[in-house]
Amino acid sequence: MFAVEVRDHMMIAHSLPSPVFGPAQGMHGATFVVDAAFFTEDLDENGLVVDIGLATEALSAALAPLKYANLDEIPEFKGKITTTEFLCHHIWQQLREAVLNTGLGGGGRVRRIKVSLEESHIARGWYEADI
Repeated sequence: MFAVEVRDHMMIAHSLPSPVFGPAQGMHGATFVVDAAFFTEDLDENGLVVDIGLATEALSAALAPLKYANLDEIPEFKGKITTTEFLCHHIWQQLREAVLNTGLGGGGRVRRIKVSLEESHIARGWYEADI
């Protein structure tokens, strides 16, 4: 498979209301480096997986509602624990919609997306699946 990966970042605030999270149960901030990879089985007539500009725009649009937000206040996340893994899946869903509904998908060529969030230099989570 071929892939193109683009990167952005976001700063959020949230709480993780379960005893398993120890001190992170309370309100805290996090800064994530966000990578999104788009996979195809072949290259298009221009030698591309996807247009990097379109991929960057799609990732930016997926992150826009989350940047500088208190995730505890986002109605869509009410009752959810917004772990790194949860956020990876949420962003993946947004990118999947972009692939299916915009020119980013290359006419159905994009087969798989991987979204990873790096919490620090020692911890990262991701969600990866076929479209």
